[in-house]
Amino acid sequence: MFDTIAAISTPRGEGGIGIVRMSGDEALAILGKIFKPVSGKNIEDLRNFSINYGHIYDGDTLIDEVMVSIMKGPKTYTKEDIVEINCHGGYLITEKTLELVLKSGARIAEQGEFTRRAFLNGRLDLTQAEAVMDLIHGKTDTSISLSLNQLRGDLKKQILHLKKLILDVAAHINVVLDYPEEGIDDPLPENLVDNLKEVLDTSNVLISSYDKGKMIKEGVKTAIVGKPNVGKSSLLNSILREERAIVTHIAGTTRDMIEEVVNLKGIPLVLVDTAGIRKTEDLVENIGVEKSKEMIDKADLILFVVDGSRELSDEDIKIHDQINADKVIGIMNKIDIEKKLDTSKLTKVGKWIEISAKENLGIDDMEDEIYRFVVSGQVEDSSQKLIITNVRHKSALEKTNDAVRNIFETIDMGLPMDLIAVDLKEATDALGEVTGEISTEDLLDHVFSNFCVGK
Repeated sequence: MFDTIAAISTPRGEGGIGIVRMSGDEALAILGKIFKPVSGKNIEDLRNFSINYGHIYDGDTLIDEVMVSIMKGPKTYTKEDIVEINCHGGYLITEKTLELVLKSGARIAEQGEFTRRAFLNGRLDLTQAEAVMDLIHGKTDTSISLSLNQLRGDLKKQILHLKKLILDVAAHINVVLDYPEEGIDDPLPENLVDNLKEVLDTSNVLISSYDKGKMIKEGVKTAIVGKPNVGKSSLLNSILREERAIVTHIAGTTRDMIEEVVNLKGIPLVLVDTAGIRKTEDLVENIGVEKSKEMIDKADLILFVVDGSRELSDEDIKIHDQINADKVIGIMNKIDIEKKLDTSKLTKVGKWIEISAKENLGIDDMEDEIYRFVVSGQVEDSSQKLIITNVRHKSALEKTNDAVRNIFETIDMGLPMDLIAVDLKEATDALGEVTGEISTEDLLDHVFSNFCVGK
């Protein structure tokens, strides 16, 4: 924590600008060894929160013409002195500048160490630190909005509110247990019971939001399944608005899974075009068929594609029997041809969307139905709601929820109040895990190992 760390904070390779970042007590002193401002000022005389034009030198050798940002702690990202050297974005120039910084007294930063220092120095709590990573990896406007809300501290505020409600109850219990001579009744007052009910209700809402949050953050694994030649690859191309998959009249053209990500109204769909499911003697195609069957079980959403111009076949029925009715949308393709298909036996499909992937008919209706299916018609303001997207948060809130339920059982059974005190500690500790107030080195290593070195 007392070292001055450094790393390249921009992607490696050629670009307009490459940034070498330093953080720590010696950042300005190290800069002074390699940077000469055109203004001629000493480094310590440069204004805080200023950008300064000058040159980087290795001894007497000119290395680059740069702009240097000076940010003195504690009002910085890490709450330490930070220096950012904006050099030309060539690979060798950026690497050479980093080498000079390291040679002058800094050490290379570990993964996520800048943000880890921001957490350890109290600049961010753990939910906000995780939001930084989510923001970097955000795939849609909705996922970015959720990350910004979390970075702003919305989840932190809610967790602290729940913790206060529990601590109010704990204070009452402690008085009852520690000062029996005060004659305070054992049963909890109604306002404190209401506290526990609010914790229970709020944690339930947050826990139930995880599935939606996970899909917004990571994407909805969407399998396009059906027998050969029903138009699965054409459907993929229609959604992507490009010729991504090969389309022919020959059955078994798609032999392996094709995966692409598309932004559907703020929701990332991870589309998987699968091999047509049928019996086949072709070894390669058969492997693709088995993968398709596995994808039916793994997918969050299944687009079950049938050919409306052909009569129902045994292959259609067998695929239908493998599908989970809770996660399927029926797609009847080829409506530009005379309809011959009777879907009455395909009872797992609640609604059929009729399309022609070839003629691009009904695609908007299909996308609207997918959108409604995924978000239950509530996405319009999902970015304004508190939605958790991290399984670690969900797990901790489940511990809190379980502990509060135990408290109500203890009260109902008339058991001693010291048992309530144990569950109250469980609940507050679990909430502390969310924000990082209670954490281990292993937990922090896990969280920050997902960061890039320069963040």
